[in-house]
Amino acid sequence: MKIYVLVKQVPDTETNLKIAGAGINEAGVKWIVSPFDEHALEAALRLKEKTGGTVTAVSLGPDRVVETLRTAYALGVDHAVHLKDDSYNVLDVSYAAAVLADYLKAEGADLILTGHIAIDSQSSMVPAMIAEHLGCANINSCVELNVDGTNVDAKREIEGGTARMKTTLPVVITAAKNLNDPRYPSLKGLMAAKKKQIETKPAASVSVARIEVVSLELPPARPAGRIIDGDSPEAKATQLVQALRNEAKVI
Repeated sequence: MKIYVLVKQVPDTETNLKIAGAGINEAGVKWIVSPFDEHALEAALRLKEKTGGTVTAVSLGPDRVVETLRTAYALGVDHAVHLKDDSYNVLDVSYAAAVLADYLKAEGADLILTGHIAIDSQSSMVPAMIAEHLGCANINSCVELNVDGTNVDAKREIEGGTARMKTTLPVVITAAKNLNDPRYPSLKGLMAAKKKQIETKPAASVSVARIEVVSLELPPARPAGRIIDGDSPEAKATQLVQALRNEAKVI
């Protein structure tokens, strides 16, 4: 079984981002593996240990994503592939899906795993788009996964509960937080990852419109809170209703 894990490099959630023109100032930014992709990596490695096969980590973006792929190597993947694109835009989900699908189709991927959402774009659209390009099933927010030959049995989160899904390979599956507890890379794995070869391929020239970010700006500062005074709860409620009607104009 050929297992591919889509690994996205994102800024650490504690990073204080600063705008620079149409992008962010990357100076001093700490880059990490998108947290939900860690669950996808863990699922892939467990399947490999149980059923065999190979695990390949794939990342799309500029040169810096190589560090993300080395993290995947340290965890235990067999191969790492960098689809190089210096102009990569995290908001351009159609382009990202087309490029990744083009590569995965050429490689004959059986099982494609990734996190159910990336913490930078928060779109959760790329996996479903990839499945559409490949003409295969897509199971989102997976919390339980079993693969027997070409048969896939998965449980996914839905509003108010879970749903059991069954399909056959190939399939695109996104990992939810409750799927597993990701392992940590060992010191031996980290040292070995520095020496392993990362295959670099230029991102495919796909026939899809590209999004251009013209500018970025921070959201307006939130106004200070307001305390409503009154001699009784009723008096305060009256003032609140008047403020909502006459000032905020929401009622």
